[in-house]
Amino acid sequence: MSASGGSKAIVAAFLANLGIALAKFLAWALSGSASMLAEAIHSVADSGNQLLLMLGGRKAQRRADRAHPFGYGRERYVYAFVVSIILFSVGGLFAIYEGVEKLTNPHELDKTWWWLPLVVLLIAIGLESFSLRTAVKESNLVRDRGQSWRSFVRRAKAPELPVVLLEDVGALTGLTFALLGVGLTLLTGNPLFDALGTVMIGVLLVLIAIVLGVETKSLLVGEGATQADEDRIVDAITDGPEIEKIIHLKTLYLGPDELMVAAKIALNADKPLREVADDIDAIESRIREAVPVARVVYIEPDVYRPAIDPEPSTDVFVLKSSD
Repeated sequence: MSASGGSKAIVAAFLANLGIALAKFLAWALSGSASMLAEAIHSVADSGNQLLLMLGGRKAQRRADRAHPFGYGRERYVYAFVVSIILFSVGGLFAIYEGVEKLTNPHELDKTWWWLPLVVLLIAIGLESFSLRTAVKESNLVRDRGQSWRSFVRRAKAPELPVVLLEDVGALTGLTFALLGVGLTLLTGNPLFDALGTVMIGVLLVLIAIVLGVETKSLLVGEGATQADEDRIVDAITDGPEIEKIIHLKTLYLGPDELMVAAKIALNADKPLREVADDIDAIESRIREAVPVARVVYIEPDVYRPAIDPEPSTDVFVLKSSD
């Protein structure tokens, strides 16, 4: 997996969630806290999600073949979408079900082990904070200067870092809900708070899963270059003396680290074929230098004929990224 996939963040999140899940299951078994069970299932789902992200990164490295001539880069998008479904079903819906069940059939926490859920939750908050810190550090290596976190999550082409970031933020928020639910139940003796904390965890996970699903669906359908990269590509094409104008331009991400650029350009009609080939080579070289992820470049030379080729806005032809 490339650096943009944030492999360190994925490994850190996996190890943290695996240890936290075991501790939460133990706390649930001894105390009977519904919030602890919901959090334990949440951590198991997150651990499985990190394994899926790593598997998707490995499968995406396969070489292109006859069946997939553009390679397998989009495997990472597929597995990120599967992660959002798992988070929605296994994490969110189970927690909501467990919370509603405890609301209708409440039971008190075990008085012998009343302290254990609090200890586990505080340790889990520390470990999740470490995981989030690692994800933020990895994200800052690829996040544009001045770019907001909301924009980064929505526009990142590598799905792993946004997934881990949202999972970690969701985990910390869920742990806070669980801590409040368990704490209020211990203070008041009313198990209603523990059940409500469980429902809140479930709703939170469902919302995060929906956001992840929407964003990864957009990547699966096919996104084009960002506005900044599109401008760099246009400048790279028009910077030299070779062309008269760009007739149209299309871009498409074949994977998180591979952008396809297809452009139809107008050249002088009197140029010999050898000069046309040299001009195309020069343009391709400038595009790859300006936008390194533009690894697949197709340039179609043509003669601009206003009567046949009207002059529409480039925006009509470029496949935009989602904002």
